[in-house]
Amino acid sequence: MSMFNALIVRKNDEGKTSAAVEHISVEDLPEGEVLVAVEYSTVNYKDGLCIGPGGGLVRNYPHVPGIDFAGVVEASEDARYKVGDKVVLTGWRVGEAHWGGYAQKARVKADWLVPLPEGLDTRQAMAVGTAGFTAMLAVMALEVHGLKAGNGPVLVTGAAGGVGSVATAILAAKGYEVAAVTGRPEAADYLRGLGASQIVAREEINETTKRPLEAETWSGCVDAVGGAMLARVLGQMKYGASVAAVGLAGGAGLPATVIPFLLRGVNLLGIDSVMQPYENRLRAWGQIAAHLPMEKLEAMIQPATLHDLPELGRAILKGHVKGRVVVDVNG
Repeated sequence: MSMFNALIVRKNDEGKTSAAVEHISVEDLPEGEVLVAVEYSTVNYKDGLCIGPGGGLVRNYPHVPGIDFAGVVEASEDARYKVGDKVVLTGWRVGEAHWGGYAQKARVKADWLVPLPEGLDTRQAMAVGTAGFTAMLAVMALEVHGLKAGNGPVLVTGAAGGVGSVATAILAAKGYEVAAVTGRPEAADYLRGLGASQIVAREEINETTKRPLEAETWSGCVDAVGGAMLARVLGQMKYGASVAAVGLAGGAGLPATVIPFLLRGVNLLGIDSVMQPYENRLRAWGQIAAHLPMEKLEAMIQPATLHDLPELGRAILKGHVKGRVVVDVNG
């Protein structure tokens, strides 16, 4: 019975959680058709919640968080995957309701996996992770709704975060002029390095205004913030433009009016990455491999190990993580 390392979150009788690296065995893993030798994982906002207080996401303890992972199939009861295949997992409430990728092995349903796309290795796939996958879904949705290069700047809010970083790099690589919103002045050079041509200070755009419409400024927007900032941005969109909503770092409320929708034909597009159908997943990963510059991806990476995760979980909840954390679970 071989043992391996996993980050285990436990909850005591007083309801307080603690996370530490422990040794477990394959027999401890939940049921599933495919056993994966995990190579890399990453850190998302949801992971911070699951490592710490739970945020209502974790159903049972002890628990292994990690909503993303990439690795190599070690055993499979499903004909779609054979030993040695490289695979990626994002979403499906893995790392929340089901044990996730913060371990050297994971056992999951075959339906939750996708083959590692050509042109990416497992480390790069986790530099992308749910954040990058979501960013690509957002760009794809904007383009379906008419976004074209040359029609004006595309706004990216929360641009120094995981989704924002990848969205900035993808949009710039596809020829769009990117305006990156950040509340961290020290992130300006980082964002320009990803391809942003304009840096917008968060305080310029994060307050509501009494005017339902302002000057038509943005040809599209990837919004990771929500709240008052999203409401403000809706009134600044060009006629017929779209906003892809991917996050709520600034709050779940939307203190807006319907005027931008009625007078300018603005579209608000909801982007979900958790339950995306298989074909959409393949399409998005293929687009990532084709359009995300690997040198830009490398610039986003902050390396980590399982032992770093408790501190990183706290940091991402405070908004102190820039770019993409790549966790070497064997490091």
